[in-house]
Amino acid sequence: MNPLIAAIGIPVALVIGVVVGVVVGMVIRKRVAEAEIGSAEEEAAKLVDEGRKQAETLKKEALLSAQEENLRTKKDMEQEIKDRRAEVSRTESRLAKKEENLDKKSELFDRKNEQLDKRIKEAEAVREQADSVLAQHMARLEQISGYTSEQAKAELVANMETEVRHEMGQRLVELEAQYKEEADEKARHIMALAIQRCAGDFVAESTISSVALPSEEMKGRIIGREGRNIQKLETLTGVELIIDDTPEVITISGFDPIRREVARLALEKLIADGRIHPTRIEEMVEKAKKEVDAAIKQAGEKATFEVNIHGINPDLVRLLGRLHYRTSYGQNVLQHSVEVAILAGIMAEELGVDPVLARRAGLLHDIGKAFPYDVEGSHVQIGVNAAKKYKESKEVIHAIEAHHGDVEPQTVVAVLVQAADAISAARPGARREDMENYIKRLEKLEEIAESYAGVEKAYAIQAGRELRVMVKPEAVSDADMALIAREMAEKIQAEVKYPGQIKINIIRESRAVSYAK
Repeated sequence: MNPLIAAIGIPVALVIGVVVGVVVGMVIRKRVAEAEIGSAEEEAAKLVDEGRKQAETLKKEALLSAQEENLRTKKDMEQEIKDRRAEVSRTESRLAKKEENLDKKSELFDRKNEQLDKRIKEAEAVREQADSVLAQHMARLEQISGYTSEQAKAELVANMETEVRHEMGQRLVELEAQYKEEADEKARHIMALAIQRCAGDFVAESTISSVALPSEEMKGRIIGREGRNIQKLETLTGVELIIDDTPEVITISGFDPIRREVARLALEKLIADGRIHPTRIEEMVEKAKKEVDAAIKQAGEKATFEVNIHGINPDLVRLLGRLHYRTSYGQNVLQHSVEVAILAGIMAEELGVDPVLARRAGLLHDIGKAFPYDVEGSHVQIGVNAAKKYKESKEVIHAIEAHHGDVEPQTVVAVLVQAADAISAARPGARREDMENYIKRLEKLEEIAESYAGVEKAYAIQAGRELRVMVKPEAVSDADMALIAREMAEKIQAEVKYPGQIKINIIRESRAVSYAK
């Protein structure tokens, strides 16, 4: 064999072997793949069968669950329908009963309506008969008198109106004059009677008290070593002891009359005892305070017994007793209160008003003056608060509030207390006032009035109890007068001290002047 062919033949054989091997491998792989595919198909078929079986099972379960739910829903609906039918049945029963009742009421109403119609017809028949009779009478009267009914009525009304107007005018004038005369006479009679029946004595008090000494030597003992006795006494009583050249007299000075009274009693006890030292001074001052407290209570009870008033709160009775040591322009306030109570009671009896209520209001009208000076407010407001606190009646509280004109009096008792207070304060000798202060007050009143724009002239008259103010008509209108009077009253209350009340009378006069030549 040719070596070249032999050399070529070997690779070709190899190539052929490789090709054959590849072909064989491919055939083997194909068979293996086919076998795997067949196995996969069998597995897939098995899975599909199992899925189909599970789906059928789930379907059956779902159908059973749906059937059960449908049964439950059906039962619920049937029960609800049953309940609703029962409710409708009950409602129909109630409606039937109501309809039956309405039918009965309708029948009753119809019967009453028939009866009413029958009575109306009867009344109309009677009225027609009466109208016929009246028309016959009127025609007969017109025939007799010669006037128609309208003419007779008009003439009668005209005559009656003229006569009535004339008689009414005359009667009004007569009654006005008569009532005015009777009222003035009655008022004068009541006030005069009250004043005559209440003749009170007045004790003028001041801000000092005097204590007589048995000898000049007692002054030194009262002063004590280095002034310790007098300092102790002044400290405990809150007053000032004045020891001057006046022989055998010591003066006690202080604005609080109760403190002065305590100091006076204590000093008199010390002088009578003879032992004067700080410890003894304390004992005597304490005893004096107890005596003054007892005297206050006794004075309050005496005042209530004197005016025959009972049932007053014990604290109010003590406050009344404190008024025994208060003065207003030299007038003892407790005596003034008692006198106001008596005057108000007398006038109330004359007018037919409750005298007990009037006396009670008069006795308590100045109760605000019994409080210490550190209590804020006017004595009127303090008194109102005290009366409310101790449960006094509304009439008494209003009388206290209105007795100085702070509010307009709304009851007869308030007016009587106001009048009795003015009578008691204005009586000659009731209150003292030096001439200088009196003139200053009048000048101050006129000065306040003339300070307002539009005021032409002002005069303080009636002992300073009335302020008469003349205003310029071109500068002050009628509407402005009330405002000026109110402002003037408030300014006087704030700047001037005065007893009782002051009436402000503003006068506006317009004049027209012409001359005939």
